[in-house]
Amino acid sequence: MTTSWNDVRQAAPELADWVEARFAAYKHHVLATLRADGSPRVTGLEVAFLGGEAWLGMMWHSRKALDLRRDPRLAVHANPGPGAELPDGDARFSGRAVEVPTGAARAAYIAEIKPPEPFHLFRVEVREVTRTRIVDGALQLQTWRPGSGVRTVWPHEPDGAPDAGRGADEVERG
Repeated sequence: MTTSWNDVRQAAPELADWVEARFAAYKHHVLATLRADGSPRVTGLEVAFLGGEAWLGMMWHSRKALDLRRDPRLAVHANPGPGAELPDGDARFSGRAVEVPTGAARAAYIAEIKPPEPFHLFRVEVREVTRTRIVDGALQLQTWRPGSGVRTVWPHEPDGAPDAGRGADEVERG
């Protein structure tokens, strides 16, 4: 199933808005790719949400770009910022990278971002979006996947944590 960031936005607009804002708070984020031997590679990069897509631009023939050309699976984690506190939570998404070597979408990206050339441009087919945060002292995970909407899970909810406002269809406890 091919999914764009616009699919996330249509299915889960509040989550999409929050994730975009979290990524906009800092310029550099963390990309996880797979090396040729299958081991993970973690590198920095910038993320752009433009025209209903999540875009990843990379230096020409960088290791991470070559990783994605060979194996398109990826995960992107938003920069947590300074200090250990994440008052609004943590954001990440995963999926598959699709290289965009030519065309109108690439031209629009170049006009908006003005990257140094040559460069690789990848559009993300989103497979999962996750927000992790602490709510009333309890860990909360909100996850969106294509076709399943937003699922809220409280994996380690302490005794006595409030359940007010949580629908039974959206709550799972670990």
